[in-house]
Amino acid sequence: MEAAAIPAAPGHGHDDHHHHGPPPANRSSRAEPAMLGMLLFIISEIMIFGAFFTAYFFIRVVQDGAWMPEGDHLPVAIAGVNTAILLSSSLTLHWAETALKAGNHRGFRVGMLTTFLLGLTFLFIQVNEYVHIGFAPHDHAQGSIFYGLTGLHGAHVFIGLLLLGIVTLRAFRGHFSADDHRGVEIPGIYWHFVDVMWIVVYTTIYVV
Repeated sequence: MEAAAIPAAPGHGHDDHHHHGPPPANRSSRAEPAMLGMLLFIISEIMIFGAFFTAYFFIRVVQDGAWMPEGDHLPVAIAGVNTAILLSSSLTLHWAETALKAGNHRGFRVGMLTTFLLGLTFLFIQVNEYVHIGFAPHDHAQGSIFYGLTGLHGAHVFIGLLLLGIVTLRAFRGHFSADDHRGVEIPGIYWHFVDVMWIVVYTTIYVV
């Protein structure tokens, strides 16, 4: 007598790939690694700036009198012009991104080059301010905080210029398109963060 066929146990057929663990997440529920990495990096940078601002506000609270010692003055007007230059670079960057998404490659290249030059101008004016400001970081606590905060921001501007320079070079080589612009958006988010952070630095250090 023939032995009865034994039915295959469920989940053990030929089509079973022996998947272990939870099923993979849907694409819509996962952030792109590049975007997530940039956002996490910005959060960590906010914490670093927060430490410097904590020292700044501590000095403002415990000391008597004006923010800067008598005889030392900050170039508020020049820094205001420099602020306008940096904020303009955010506008030109947005214009460049919009032009790229619309298929306007000439506008994209001009916008990126303008953004880079505006950022470079900001950094040049900032360095020139250090040369002529009249006090050093070790002269007093206020000087240490001033150079610390503005220098930290200047370092971020320098990094941003490196990123913008790479994007600008690739733009003139035709590496981006209306459907392929992630390499522009990620550095753009960083540059907008640098601009927003400068507004906070300028307001607290130069104006308040």
